[in-house]
Amino acid sequence: MDLLGALRIHRLVAIVRGDDPDAALATVLALVEEGISLVEVSLSGRDALGVISRARTALGPDAPLGAGTVLGADDAHAAHEAGADFIVTPAVSDGIAVAKDLGLPVLAGVMTPTDILSALRLGADALKIFPAAQAGGPAYLRALRGPFPDLPFVPVGGVDAAAAREYLAQGAVAVGVGSPLIGDAAHGGSVDGLRTRARVFLDVVGVERNPK
Repeated sequence: MDLLGALRIHRLVAIVRGDDPDAALATVLALVEEGISLVEVSLSGRDALGVISRARTALGPDAPLGAGTVLGADDAHAAHEAGADFIVTPAVSDGIAVAKDLGLPVLAGVMTPTDILSALRLGADALKIFPAAQAGGPAYLRALRGPFPDLPFVPVGGVDAAAAREYLAQGAVAVGVGSPLIGDAAHGGSVDGLRTRARVFLDVVGVERNPK
């Protein structure tokens, strides 16, 4: 898939991490139904590979579906086998190069300018500033865009609706959002609440919701 193109169009990556695999799957499907096209299932969630595999079956072969918290080569291989078609890492690791060898685009976790250059050398398609809030928020993104004005940054970590709006105004190609969007849905909480939050974030990033 063209991950960078999809980030530019959709501007939002939903991060699903849950301790209830059935609820996590329902969360993925509800997000897609609401119009959030880029969904990442974190491998740190319970039976995450099973969730990815079941979501791939439910969504069909063409829907973007990512695996997150890919820490290394083994995770990249497992995510590929489960049906993920893009990879998200929390840091620079050998998982980036392995994923690229498998034909999977990568949103690579970075914090520093050194991380950025290392991730690019390994073939990263886009750069996940993580944890963005702790790094300095939108001001840090603005600082990074001084030496790296044309790179595709995706802030992740502590991104609520207000922060998402500010990051995008500062030039982020997209934002990654976990708990401010997902809430407790992936642990068995309210899917109706999830849908309401999804609509809020879609409005923030300027993407049209799916018609009902």
